[in-house]
Amino acid sequence: MNFTELVDRVRTYNPTAAIETLEKAYEFSAQLHQGQTRRSGEPYLTHPLAVAGLIAEMRLDVPSVATGLLHDTVEDTLATLPQIRDLFGDEVADLVDGVTKIGQMDFRSREEKQAENFRKMLLAMARDIRVILIKLADRTHNMRTLDHLGAERQRDIAQETLDIYAPIAHRLGVYWLKIELEDSALRHLHPEVYYQLKRSVAQRRTEREEYTRQVVEILTRTVHEHGLETAQVHGRPKHFYSIYQKMQHQDLTFEQIHDVIAFRVVVDTTAECYEGLGIVHANWKPVPGRFKDFIALPKANGYQSLHTTIIGPNGQRVEVQIRTHEMHRVAEYGIAAHWRYKQPGAETGEEPGAEQRYAWLRQLLEWQQNVSDPQEFLRSVKGDLFSKEVFVFTPNGDLLTFPVGATVIDFAYRIHSDIGHHCTGARVNERLVPLRYALRSGDIVEIITTQGQAPSKDWLKIVKTSRAKARIRAYVRDQQNARSVAMGRELLGRDLSRHQLELGPLLKSGGLREVATALKARDEEALLAQIGYGRLSTAQVLAHLLPDRELQRRRERAEGAFQRLLRFVSRQTKTGVRVSGLDDLVVRFGKCCQPLPGERITGFITRGRGVTVHTYDCTKVLETDPERQVEVEWEADAGTPRPVRVEVTCDDRPGLLAAMSQAISTAGININEAQSRSIGDRTAQNSFEVMVKSLDDLNNVMRNLGRVRGVRRVRRIRS
Repeated sequence: MNFTELVDRVRTYNPTAAIETLEKAYEFSAQLHQGQTRRSGEPYLTHPLAVAGLIAEMRLDVPSVATGLLHDTVEDTLATLPQIRDLFGDEVADLVDGVTKIGQMDFRSREEKQAENFRKMLLAMARDIRVILIKLADRTHNMRTLDHLGAERQRDIAQETLDIYAPIAHRLGVYWLKIELEDSALRHLHPEVYYQLKRSVAQRRTEREEYTRQVVEILTRTVHEHGLETAQVHGRPKHFYSIYQKMQHQDLTFEQIHDVIAFRVVVDTTAECYEGLGIVHANWKPVPGRFKDFIALPKANGYQSLHTTIIGPNGQRVEVQIRTHEMHRVAEYGIAAHWRYKQPGAETGEEPGAEQRYAWLRQLLEWQQNVSDPQEFLRSVKGDLFSKEVFVFTPNGDLLTFPVGATVIDFAYRIHSDIGHHCTGARVNERLVPLRYALRSGDIVEIITTQGQAPSKDWLKIVKTSRAKARIRAYVRDQQNARSVAMGRELLGRDLSRHQLELGPLLKSGGLREVATALKARDEEALLAQIGYGRLSTAQVLAHLLPDRELQRRRERAEGAFQRLLRFVSRQTKTGVRVSGLDDLVVRFGKCCQPLPGERITGFITRGRGVTVHTYDCTKVLETDPERQVEVEWEADAGTPRPVRVEVTCDDRPGLLAAMSQAISTAGININEAQSRSIGDRTAQNSFEVMVKSLDDLNNVMRNLGRVRGVRRVRRIRS
C-alpha cells in the first residue's frame, strides 16, 4: 500500500473526499516517523499506511482514514494531542486520542494496564464508534506482521486478539476482519492445529471446489426456475477457526465435519428471502433444529439472514444463508456499512437508527460502572463479548436480548436493580419457574418479587450478565463489609484486652485513626473491616500501638508456650507461594484450576482458611469478592510436584497406550493413574494423572504426547 493506492481506494466509494486532508496527514506522519523502523526492518510508515488502507477497505470517512495515518504519532513520536488538534481539528484529534494507549500512569501489573487501556477505548467507542473500527484495522495489520516478534509476545498478542478484538469485530458485524483475526490468532496459539487444518483443507481442495460449483449451479437453476430470476448464489469455505471450534465443541475430527462450505442466496427483497427459503425446503430435506430466522430477530450487531441446513446433493449436509443485497452488505461490513459520507446536501455521520445497532456497547459500559477492579472489568467484558444470545419478551411485548444461559434473575436486574434484589421467581409463558430457569428465545417473562427477599452470593453462580453480577456483588459487598466491621471490632477488642488495652478509649482518643493512616486504611471503620476480612492482622495494629519491647513483654504474659510453638510451626510451613504484605497465613490451592508454578496466579483471603490461590483466568475468580483479593507470586523454589490431569483423544489401535506412556516417561514425569476407553468410530479417550513441578513440565509432557503418531488432541483437564 502506497499513498496513491490509498487515495484511489478512498475515491472508489467517496469521489468527493477531501484528499488534501489525507495528503497533510501523510506528510505529517512521514516526517515524524522518519528514521523509525518496525521489527521486520521495514520503514515504520508502512504500518500507518496499511492501517489507513484497511480503514478505507471498510469504506469509512476521510477523518477516519487520516486517523489511520496519524494513530501512532502521539504514542510513538514527539507529537502532542494539542498539535494534532491545531493541525487537523477536533474530530481527528478526538479519534487519535481514542486509539492512543494510556502512557502516563503507573500500573501494578501488565494486566491492569491492559484493562485500563481497554476501558479507555470502550469509553471512546461509546462517544464515536469509529474509534474501535480504526483500532481493529491497527490490530489486523499488527497480526499480519506478528512473526517478527518473540514467541511469548506472539502468544500474548494472539490471545488478546482472540479474547477481545475478534469478539468486538463480531459484535460490530465486520465479519471479514473477524475471520482474519481469528485465523491469525489460531496460527500463533495452536500452530500444529492450524497447519494440520490447512493441509487437510488443501488435500480436499479440488473435490471441494467441484462440489461447490455443482451446488451453486443446482441452487441457481432451481431458484431461477421458481421465479427468483435475479437471485445470485455464492459458495464459500468456512474459515479455519470456525472449523476448529466445531471440532472442539462437538469432539469431532476434520474427516467427521461435512458442512465446511456455506452457500448464500442473495435476493432483492425481504419477501423474496422467505420465498427462497420455501423453494430450498421444497426441493431438499431440511435438517430438524437447524433453521434460524435472523431477519425477524436480527443479531445485536444488525446482522440479518435466514439460515437453514439441508441434505443437499450426494447426501451431504449443506448450510444455506438467504438474504437481500443490503443485508449482505451489512453482513460483510457491519456497523461500517451504515456510515454516511459527506455528499452534496448530506452530513457526515451515522444513519438514523445506528444508536440501536450498537446500544449493546453503551449497555456494556453502564454495567461496568460499579466494577472498580480493572482486571475484573476486563474479564466481565470478555464474557459479554463472547456470549451468544436469546431473545425474550416482557409482558408488554418489549424485546430484550440476553446471553445464552441467562436466568430470570438476569431478566429482573435488566428491568431494575430493586426488582432484581427482591426477585423470588417468575412466570414464563404463564407458568411458574424457579430462579435457576434458563431463558429461551420467545419466552414471555413476568418477574415475581417479595420484599423479604435479598440477593445471595450463590446467585453469582447462576447469573450470566455483567449487570446482574455487578449489582449482586455490590449488595453482597455492602453486607459483608458490615459483618467484617463487626468481626474486626470483636477480634481487635479481644486481642487488645489480652495486651491490657481497650478499644473504646482508642477510638475516642483518635489513636486508632493514626494506626489506620499508618496502615493505609481510609478510616477506623475501614481498618476494622480489613481485620474482619483478614487483610490485616491484629498483630499489625498492636505493632503501631506499642513499642517492640513492651509488646513482646505483654505478649509473653498473654500467651503460653503452646501458642508460641504453633506460630513457629506455621512459619516453617513451605507452600511455594509468597503472599504480598501478609504473614502467618495458611496457603492452599484452588481445586477448580490447580495452579502450577509458571502460571499467572491471584489469591483470595477466606477468614479461618487462609489464602486460596487460583490461576488468573479461573472462572471462580469472577465469583469472588475483589475486596478479598491479594497479590501472590511463586517463590523461586516452588517446585513441589502436584497432580494434574491430561486428556488425550487418539486412534483406537493396539500399542498406542504404551507409546503415550513412554512419551510421558521420556519427559521425566511420573504417572499416578491412567484410564483408557473406546468412544466409537475407531477413537479412544485417555486420561492420565501426572505429577509435575511447573507449567513447563506440563507443556513438555503435552508436546511429547502430541508428537505420538495417532494422537489427535491433547488437553489439560481442570476440575
